[in-house]
Amino acid sequence: MEWVCIAPAVAALDWNERNLCVVDAFGKKLTLARFKDQVFATSYTCPHAGGIMSNGYIDAVGNIVCPLHRYKFSLEKGRNVSGEGYHLKTYPVKIDENGVWVGQEKPRFFNWK
Repeated sequence: MEWVCIAPAVAALDWNERNLCVVDAFGKKLTLARFKDQVFATSYTCPHAGGIMSNGYIDAVGNIVCPLHRYKFSLEKGRNVSGEGYHLKTYPVKIDENGVWVGQEKPRFFNWK
């Protein structure tokens, strides 16, 4: 796993009124979501039609909702929970005394382990 520090603390991130924000990590934009004292990281755009996920919202049960067509995705696994069959890429997040970190699998040659 490859980790990158995106902020010194959760409070240092630029959260919008819907508890979402955009960060740069690994040379790409990611959406962060804050729900019930946890932070989650997902793709910047919806896999269906490219809606910017940070312009959406988090529903009452903790799914991130795309602003374009209201497709809902699990913040933990990226599974589409509204039935359309898409999958939103998610990234692990860890928070420690050194900051907020987002991880991604290290690229492998031809996907070999």
